[in-house]
Amino acid sequence: MGLTETEKAAYAKDGFVAGIQAFSAEETAAIRAEIEALEAQHSAGASGRSLNHYFRVNGQLVIPLLAKLARTPAILEKVADVLGPNLLVWSVELFIKEPHTQSVVSWHQDITYWGMGETDEEVTAWVALSDVSVEAGCMRFIPGSHKNSIVDHADTFDEDNLLSRGQEIAGVDEAKSVHGPLKPGEMSFHHGRCFHASGPNQSNDRRIGLAIRYVTPEVRQADTGPDYAIPVRGVDMHQGWIPVAGASSLFHPDDLALYDQVLKHQSTTLAGNADGDVALYETAGGSA
Repeated sequence: MGLTETEKAAYAKDGFVAGIQAFSAEETAAIRAEIEALEAQHSAGASGRSLNHYFRVNGQLVIPLLAKLARTPAILEKVADVLGPNLLVWSVELFIKEPHTQSVVSWHQDITYWGMGETDEEVTAWVALSDVSVEAGCMRFIPGSHKNSIVDHADTFDEDNLLSRGQEIAGVDEAKSVHGPLKPGEMSFHHGRCFHASGPNQSNDRRIGLAIRYVTPEVRQADTGPDYAIPVRGVDMHQGWIPVAGASSLFHPDDLALYDQVLKHQSTTLAGNADGDVALYETAGGSA
C-alpha cells in the first residue's frame, strides 16, 4: 500500500509526484456524490458561513466526510513513506473549478503563510475526485523548487485567483514546469516549498480536488504557539499540537464552537502582512 521506490525518489528529487492511486473509480464516484449532495442540501452552511467557506477552510472540523477521507488507510500508508509513521492532519480543503470558468491558481509555495517556518515535515496529498486533465486545469510544478527557501510572494487580490490573497511568485520560468494530470481517484504529493500553479478549467466537467495537509508531531508554530491538528497515525511524543477529533456530525454545535476557536487562532498568521483585506473564508493557504 506504500509508495514505490520510483515514487519516493521522484518526490525527494522534484518535490512532487503524481499519479498515485488513492481510491478506486467506484469509491471516487461515491465520494463525489456525497460532496455534491452536501452542495445540494447544505449550501447555506452554518453559523453565518457558507458551505463553500467550510470546503475551503478546515472542513475536517465540521464535515465528517472530510475528516473521514483524511484517515483513509491507503493514503496514510503512502504519506508515511514520506513523513514517517507519526502523522497529524492540519487541514482538509476542497478546490472546485466549474467547467469553462477562468478560476486559476498563481505560482506559489503553500507553506508561505502557514506559520511553520521552512520545515520539511509536511506534505499535501491532492486527490482528484474528477478527471483533472491538462484541459481541466491540473496542477503544474517546477521540479526541484522545494530545495529553495520560502521566496517573496506579491498579493494581487485577483478575483479569478483561488488563493487567499491572489499571492504569486514573480519571474517563474514556466518553460521548466511539469503538468501533473490525475485520473479520478489518483493523487499527487507535493512539498510545501514546491512552486506550483494551475490554469482555468476548459473542460466540460467540474474539476474537483481534495487537498489534505499532513504534518509530523515535530513541526512547531514558533510565532503563534500550538496549532490544532487531528492525530491520524502513530503517536505524538512531542505534544506540541492541540489534538482534536474532527467532525462528529455535520455542523454539530460543539464542532462549530471549536471551529471558531481554531479560525481565530490561525487567521492572524494566515492573513499576516497582507497588502489588502483578506476575505473570511480565504484565510486558506493554497494548493491549486
